Amino acid sequence: MDVVGVEGEAAAGSVGGVRAVPAGPVGEWEREPHPSDSLRTFGAVVQALREHAGLSRADLGARVQYSKHTVESVELGRRMPDEAFVERAEEALGNTGALRKAARHLTRGEAGLAAWFRRWARLEREAVSLCTYECRLVPGLLQSEGYARAVFEGTIPLRTDEELEVQLAARMERQVMMRERPTVPFSFIVEEHVFRRLFGDAEAMRGLLDHVLELTAPRNVTLQVVPVEARLHACLDGPLQILETAEGRRLAYSEGQKNGRLISDAKEVTVLCQRYDTLRSQALNPTDSLVLLERLRGEL
Repeated sequence: MDVVGVEGEAAAGSVGGVRAVPAGPVGEWEREPHPSDSLRTFGAVVQALREHAGLSRADLGARVQYSKHTVESVELGRRMPDEAFVERAEEALGNTGALRKAARHLTRGEAGLAAWFRRWARLEREAVSLCTYECRLVPGLLQSEGYARAVFEGTIPLRTDEELEVQLAARMERQVMMRERPTVPFSFIVEEHVFRRLFGDAEAMRGLLDHVLELTAPRNVTLQVVPVEARLHACLDGPLQILETAEGRRLAYSEGQKNGRLISDAKEVTVLCQRYDTLRSQALNPTDSLVLLERLRGEL
């Protein structure tokens, strides 16, 4: 499933989202694990101004009192520049104000976000509608904290405790999108066996079902369950997500082992939309789906 994360927060004492970091050569531990677009853009601006000024990286490093390795890392978007770097580079490269202004918009990379999922995640946050079909596990947007933790703990390769906590917090934060957008239609179609797959104890399972019922209670969210009696249906090729942009364009996303695919071809997306619409008629209606989940909860 989509392994998602959130942008890291600026450390205490930072200005305009720029984190204070020590000067000197940058090691792997200091590098941004997932460089954001804003970091890459800022770095490109620094490089363009440096080259326009006829300076090498070593030259600029001497003027800003950082090593050439740090200058390189900033230019490549691998390091979040601190306030001192921004101010000194601004003065060394013409005092145009470009670096100060660009630094205000610097953000972390999306830690915990699978590389193949990043673009879709950005589109998802701006979508005017979102449809999700899942046959493997509870969709990330509906997972309880206990369920999400179990998913991450069982992932291969194993994650460190720190990585697990970052990704867990990220997944829970992602669900805020649903609560904060009450006029955006969210549609979920999930196979019944997904909700029957056990994890943890009975209390954990009840917690999952309660969480799903809570998140799907608002009028803009619909959940339909595909009962095991449905047999073969229109979406047997696997999980599917479809969204509509503010411009009225429809895009789709499918995911498998260690990969994902953003689908923009209009003809292909149309076919996938037809499959999803057909599956809607083959799944239980929202009311019957609610009854089924409540029955499953009562059986625990």
